[in-house]
Amino acid sequence: MQTKLLRSLQLTLVLLLTAIASNAQTTRPDSEKQLAREIYKEMIETQSGFTTGATTPIAERAAARLRAAGFPDSDIFVGGAKATKHNIVVRYHGTGARKPILLLAHIDVVEAKREDWNMDPFQLIEKDGYFYGRGTGDDKAQAAIWLANLIQYKKEGFKPDRDLIVALTADEEGGGPYNGVDWLLANHRELIDADFALNEGGWGENVGGKHVANYLQVAEKYVVNFRFEVRNKGGHSSLPVHDNAIYHLAGALQRLSDFGFPLKTNEVTAAYFKRMAAIDSSPLKDDLARAASGSQEAMQKVAASSPAYNATLRTTCVATMLEGGHALNALPQLAAANVNCRVLPEDSVEYVKTTLQKVVADDQVAVQIIGDPSPALASALRPDILSAAQHVTEKIWPGVPVIPTMVMGGTDGRSTRKAGIPTYGIQGIFIDRDDVRFHGRDERIFVQSFYEGQSFLYDLVKSLSTPAH
Repeated sequence: MQTKLLRSLQLTLVLLLTAIASNAQTTRPDSEKQLAREIYKEMIETQSGFTTGATTPIAERAAARLRAAGFPDSDIFVGGAKATKHNIVVRYHGTGARKPILLLAHIDVVEAKREDWNMDPFQLIEKDGYFYGRGTGDDKAQAAIWLANLIQYKKEGFKPDRDLIVALTADEEGGGPYNGVDWLLANHRELIDADFALNEGGWGENVGGKHVANYLQVAEKYVVNFRFEVRNKGGHSSLPVHDNAIYHLAGALQRLSDFGFPLKTNEVTAAYFKRMAAIDSSPLKDDLARAASGSQEAMQKVAASSPAYNATLRTTCVATMLEGGHALNALPQLAAANVNCRVLPEDSVEYVKTTLQKVVADDQVAVQIIGDPSPALASALRPDILSAAQHVTEKIWPGVPVIPTMVMGGTDGRSTRKAGIPTYGIQGIFIDRDDVRFHGRDERIFVQSFYEGQSFLYDLVKSLSTPAH
């Protein structure tokens, strides 16, 4: 009995030491993790929503940390389209043998209401192995990591063969006139001009507690908002008629909810489904492979299996906001809805508008484009970036593949790609496939994933900026 107990204790000790060693290999030293967490906490707890917050305090605090770390004022820029919407750009000088890398992240967030959450959305709360708070995943984790890692490079005296530019920007989420990347490109292109950019949009995917893929985003849908609007003469509510603005709008929205744009793949998504089929072990495996080859039957099965797969295979449009009526006792003179479309790069704005008008099938419902949307082409899949990403991924998560993807949402990469700066979304922060809370209630990411993402991005940038021997 004592021998068995001793062996059991020895085995437990071996497993514990193995776990400790494994953890040490996948994250940075404690002092670096502490700095990243401090910056992360400071960013999360600074409200930076489009209407109720500001990015300027985050930019100013980041600048103060950089100065304290030895960065000269001449290498730090703070400014933006509005006093409350400042960005920060800092340059870490290398030898100049190659063009710079732009390390991009946004420091604004989607609005969050305390009454909607189970905790304060603007406090960094560590609980049950997660970091909770608005922006924990989108996108303050990467912003904090870029800043902490740059400070560490400075501390080490690392000499890259190219400049490293960190740009933490305003209003990626806001959709208004203060977008930091657009402003920088228009007013200070020289500050962020680079060989390529690394950005959000590509994360790791965790399924059932297992890391299955580390995504490298090379393309994205683009966003088009449409206003569905019905105007009517109205009247007294005691004299109802069928010609009601709200009823017209409701019918149009019902027809929209029943409609699906055609299923299809492009070069990026076909490659994505082919790679996913290679690592999938579910009954969907064969359908993923056939979807990659263009089978409509398979694409229908794949789309039905997952909202994410469905959104990868087609343009989507969904109602997001409503307005209407002017009095409790009056027939409505106005009913309107915002319809948010996430459009495949190959689908034109005019095609989407024409399709929606056919779906609405009611000449009382005007379909109007909001703003001046335009797509951006995919970035070329560069072998040096893919190779570096796979090498570092294999080092931290052996056996996990790097898979190029097109993301369903939009990022600032659309602007940088259009400006001629190839942009790649990659974070090394693994998210549970069935628990993606970006923009939603109780946003969170794994604590371990945050620190592993710090380690991954630290090594990736070094790999892409170290002279070949």
